[in-house]
Amino acid sequence: MDRYSRNRIYVSEEEQEKVRRTRILLGGAGIGSVIAECALRLGFENIVIADGSKVEVSDLNRQNFVKSDIGKPKAESLAKRLLKINPKANVRWHNMMIDTDNLEELLDRVDIAVNALDFRSDIPFVFDARCSEKRIPVLHPYNFGWGAFLTIVKPGGYQLNEISPSYKGFEIKMAEFVARYCTFWNMPNRWLDGMIEQWRSERGELLPPRLAVASWVVAGHCVNAMFDIITGEEVKYFPKFYFSSIRCDPA
Repeated sequence: MDRYSRNRIYVSEEEQEKVRRTRILLGGAGIGSVIAECALRLGFENIVIADGSKVEVSDLNRQNFVKSDIGKPKAESLAKRLLKINPKANVRWHNMMIDTDNLEELLDRVDIAVNALDFRSDIPFVFDARCSEKRIPVLHPYNFGWGAFLTIVKPGGYQLNEISPSYKGFEIKMAEFVARYCTFWNMPNRWLDGMIEQWRSERGELLPPRLAVASWVVAGHCVNAMFDIITGEEVKYFPKFYFSSIRCDPA
C-alpha cells in the first residue's frame, strides 16, 4: 500500500504531488520540530531545518525530541527523526542560528517558510522582510499553553513589526494582541488574560511558559495552511489569524 494512500478523499493525487514538490524552510526547530513531523507525514518531502541550539531537558515537555537527544543539535536530531519516518525524503539541516549572513542562502528556492525563531534579536523581523521581498509566505506559530495561535505574513502585506517595532518582549505583546482582539469581538478568554498577567509579573529572564497541547494543535494548523496555500484555497493573512482552544472560562 502506498505511503499516502490513507490521504485519499482529503488529498487528490495531483495535490499530493504538489505537496511533495513544495520546499519548506523551518526557521527554528523548537515548535518547528512538531510542525516538521506533521508536515512530513502529510507528504511534504522537501524540508530544510535551520537551528543552532541544542536539546535541553526543559524542551521535552512540548518539543519533538527524546531523552537521548539532550545535548545534541536540534536541527540534526530532528532531521534524523524525520528520515526514520521517510528515508526517501529530502531533509537537509543546518546546525546554525539564522542571521543576516546566512539568511539569503537559506531562502534560496523556498516556497513556504515557517518563522519559529526566538525574539532575542530583530532577526525574526528581518526574516519576514526578506521573505516578503522574495514572495515567500511566512507562517508564525505560537504556543500559548492551552491555546494555539497561527498568523501568516503575506508577501507584500502587513508585517508583524506593526504590532511593535521592538523585538523585546514581542511574544507577550502578541499574546496581548490576541487577547484584545478576542475581547473586542465579545469572545474574551479570561484564562489567556490571566496567563498574560502572571507572565508579566514574573521576575527575571524567564523563558515563556508553554505546553505540549498548543504545540501539537498549532502544528496541525500550520500544515493545513501550507496545504491550502499551495492548492489555492483561501487563508487568513496577518493581521487576521487562527486561534484554537477548548479551555472554557468560568461561568
